[in-house]
Amino acid sequence: MSPQQSTVTGTDYVALAREFTGLLAIPAGAPPPPRINEMIEQLLAGLEQGRLRAATRDAKGQWHAVPWVKQGILMAFRFGRLTDLSPTGGAFSFIDKDTIPPQHFGVERNVRIVPGGSTIRRGAYVGAGVVCMPPMFVNVGAYVGAGTMVDSHALIGSCAQVGERCHVSAAAQVGGVLEPVNASPVVIEDDVVVGGNCGVYEGTVVRAKAVLAAGVVLTRGTPVYDLVRETVYRATADAPLEIPAGAVVVPGARQVKGAWGTAEGLSLQTPVIVKYRDEKTDLATALEGWLR
Repeated sequence: MSPQQSTVTGTDYVALAREFTGLLAIPAGAPPPPRINEMIEQLLAGLEQGRLRAATRDAKGQWHAVPWVKQGILMAFRFGRLTDLSPTGGAFSFIDKDTIPPQHFGVERNVRIVPGGSTIRRGAYVGAGVVCMPPMFVNVGAYVGAGTMVDSHALIGSCAQVGERCHVSAAAQVGGVLEPVNASPVVIEDDVVVGGNCGVYEGTVVRAKAVLAAGVVLTRGTPVYDLVRETVYRATADAPLEIPAGAVVVPGARQVKGAWGTAEGLSLQTPVIVKYRDEKTDLATALEGWLR
């Protein structure tokens, strides 16, 4: 299911949402509720199947966090117990909450996980045809659409949403947003190329077919200068930073204001849109298809 579609909300999930919301009143240090393990399992299974999402897109194309899903994930951390998750006979030790262990994948899911230390946590959706190059990590609540490549040393953070046929290049960071539960999600829509060493963090939406060149960093507080349309994109109190569909973004700089900064020749890092995706850009980004 593409990130441009809404989550499926059945009667069972409506009831589950009420239960998780009701747990917020439980004081710190209280014993786990009787049904908590069953509730967490239902939540994680729904996320892994793509029936639940930590963020959804409305009819106007705007993305919104789903607070109760994030509350449920936080409850999984709160009521989980530290346990030894190390593989039998393995050379490494892994200690984590027993409620959110690593996922196990079978061949029938058609996800390619190349040997070398990658981990996909429970509660993350990974679509068919996804390629995971080692080592990479996909955290709980994340969504990775079909046909996407997640390259070496890349991170898909908790509740981050990545579309179909994307390329998340080596050492790229797609930040997660778990708290506060209503905070703007990090979204990478379909057919986006995220270059090596990029960082896309809280309050940022990258629209379909955009290209982020290597080293671009996007945050809620980052202004993005569009040389083509001669405008500046910024997040507001009510809206995230949005990179337009098809934009090609490169690292840039702008002069520091003030006499002293100017005299010292100082500048601040800022992303710059230099063009919009065309046939030449598509050819330059088509190489990954041969790697599959």
